[in-house]
Amino acid sequence: MDNFYFALVIIIAYFLGNISPSTIIARSRGIDIKKEGSGNAGTTNTLRVLGPKAALITLLVDIGKGVLAVTLGFVLSTPTAAMYCAMAAFLGHIFPVLLKFKGGKGVAVAFGAVVTLNWKLGLLSLIIVVLAVLITRKVSMGSIIVAIAFPIECYFLEPDFLWLGIIMAALVIYVHRSNIVRLYHGEEDNISFSKFKQKGERK
Repeated sequence: MDNFYFALVIIIAYFLGNISPSTIIARSRGIDIKKEGSGNAGTTNTLRVLGPKAALITLLVDIGKGVLAVTLGFVLSTPTAAMYCAMAAFLGHIFPVLLKFKGGKGVAVAFGAVVTLNWKLGLLSLIIVVLAVLITRKVSMGSIIVAIAFPIECYFLEPDFLWLGIIMAALVIYVHRSNIVRLYHGEEDNISFSKFKQKGERK
C-alpha cells in the first residue's frame, strides 16, 4: 500500500503540473497564448499578452501547483515521495502531456515545490532571483543564476534533494537556452519596473 501511495502522489503531482492557467485564461478570451508574444505560457508572456491580472493569477496558480504537489507527497506518503512530487510537478509543467508537451519554463512551480519542501531553500532561491533581476533588470538572468546556484543551495540545505535539484537546475537552464543566446549577443531586453510590463523580453 505504501508503494501505491508513493506512485499515486507522483502521478497526481505530474498532472497538477499540466494545469496551465494562462492557457485557460487565454482561451476564455479567444486567444491562443502559444501563438502570441513569445509563445510561452508563463507569467512574463501572460503579462505581455493578457495583462497584469491574468499574469498574477498565472503566477499564483503555478506556485500553488508546486505547493500542493509536495504537500500531497508529505501527507499521503513520505518525505522522499514529496521530493519526487516536486520534480514531477516541475516536469508536468515543462512537458505537459495534456498540452502536447508544450509547457512553460517551470520557475514558478519549482519555487512553490521547493519552498514547501524546505522553506529555507525556497527563501534563499527567491532572494537570489530577486537580487539578480534587480541588478541585471532581466527576468531570464534571475532564472539562470538561481539555477546555477541551486545545486549548491541543496548541498548545504537539503542534501537529500541534491541529485533531483541538479536535474531541475539543468532543465531550467535548458529551457532558457534561447534567452542565453540573446544574452550572449546583448539582445535580451530589460524589464520595465516602472510600467510593470516587459519590453519585449521573451521569457
